[in-house]
Amino acid sequence: MAETGEPFSCLNAVELFADLTAEDLAELDRVSPPRLFHGGELVFSQSQPVSALFILKAGRIRIFRVAEDGRTLTIAILEPGAVFGEMLLMGMQMYDNYAEALEESTVCQLSAADVEDHFLSNPKLAVKISRLLGEQVARLEERLTDMALRPLSARTAATLLKLAEAAPRSRFTHSTSIKLTHEQLAGLLGATREATSKTMSDFATRNLIKQGRGRIIIENVDGLRGISRATF
Repeated sequence: MAETGEPFSCLNAVELFADLTAEDLAELDRVSPPRLFHGGELVFSQSQPVSALFILKAGRIRIFRVAEDGRTLTIAILEPGAVFGEMLLMGMQMYDNYAEALEESTVCQLSAADVEDHFLSNPKLAVKISRLLGEQVARLEERLTDMALRPLSARTAATLLKLAEAAPRSRFTHSTSIKLTHEQLAGLLGATREATSKTMSDFATRNLIKQGRGRIIIENVDGLRGISRATF
C-alpha cells in the first residue's frame, strides 16, 4: 500500500457527497489522501478491522467473508465510485468481512471521526451512508438465501446478469464483457471452482456466453434471465 501522490479528489467523483460545500470537500481531501493497493492486497480484514469509510477511486475491490470450512463467500465486487467500510458509530459492525483489491486500486479512507464531524451532522448524508452500508448486509443475506434455496445454474445466471448491468459495452459489437475469473465467480456464488466452471461450460455450449481469459461475454441476456428465475 502506498500514497499515489495524484492531485485528484476522491470525493468529487461520488454522488453521495454532492451536497457538501466546497470547504467541506477541501478539508476532507486534506485528511484522506488517495492510497494505492496492489492486486491481492487487503484493505481491511477480520484480524485487522478498521472503523472507517472508504471511497474507491480506481480499480476493483472484493468484499468477502470466510466460512468455517474455509470457503470464501464474496458479498460484492465494487467498481470505481463505490463507498464501503466498517462504521461502528453508525451501528455497522461487519468485522467478519474482508476487503481485497482485485487489481491495482486507488482508495481514499475517511476515519470515523472525520465522518462524524462532516457527515453525521447532516441528516441527509447520514441516511445515505447508512443505506449504502446497509446494502452490504442485505447482499450477504440474499446470497446466503440463494445458496440454500436456488440451484447453482440459477444463481450463476442471476449473478452474471447483475454484473453485466455495471460492465462496459463494446462500442463495435454492443456485447457486454465482464472481467472475472471462474475462481472469483465461484466466490460470488459460494460454490466450488469446479462446479462453477462446469456451469459456465454448459452456458457456453448453449451460446448464452462466450469465455475468454479472465473475461465473460454475455451473448443471450433473455436466455440467462430465464435460467435465473429457476427455483429447483
